[in-house]
Amino acid sequence: MLRRLVDGAFWSFSRWTLSTAPAPDRPTVLVGAPHTSNWDFVLMLAITWRLDMDIRWLGKHSLFTGWRGPLMRALGGIPVDRANASGVVNEVLGRVRSGEVFGLVVTPDATRGGHTHWKSGFYRIARESGMPVTLGYVDRTTMTTGLGPTLEMTGDVAADMDRIRAFYADKAGFRPELRVEPRLREETRRV
Repeated sequence: MLRRLVDGAFWSFSRWTLSTAPAPDRPTVLVGAPHTSNWDFVLMLAITWRLDMDIRWLGKHSLFTGWRGPLMRALGGIPVDRANASGVVNEVLGRVRSGEVFGLVVTPDATRGGHTHWKSGFYRIARESGMPVTLGYVDRTTMTTGLGPTLEMTGDVAADMDRIRAFYADKAGFRPELRVEPRLREETRRV
């Protein structure tokens, strides 16, 4: 009830327009990109709440310290220790294999500049779990946000990323100057 109230108020007063494909009907890895601002988090919650999606999301472990920890976990957060990023992939795969059903929101690029590639954890989780990838987006040039297509990852990293790049080609993010081209270092080798 509270979630619906907050969601309704957000979309009533927001300058952003929700322009979205329907929510997937099965567990998915939901890519949130271009991730150029911490405001993307608010938009991600608003999108998934409006579409009534049960989600979990990955966030840096420092977001889960002190008073924020219980709130972030209640909102679906899973802390990521960047020193052991592969550990979170294994944790998420364990949750999926145990039968937990959810959409996993991952932001493979970061809000800080200086990155040249996306992180490949979303791709590994999708391939190893058999979950598809749903492309979520934020586009400040049109003031729209929402979900795009849901894609099956084939294992051909370059071809899969070509489809992802094509979708995000005209998406600028909240802060366009921080946008990172959707590209994995693994595109020239197996993930």
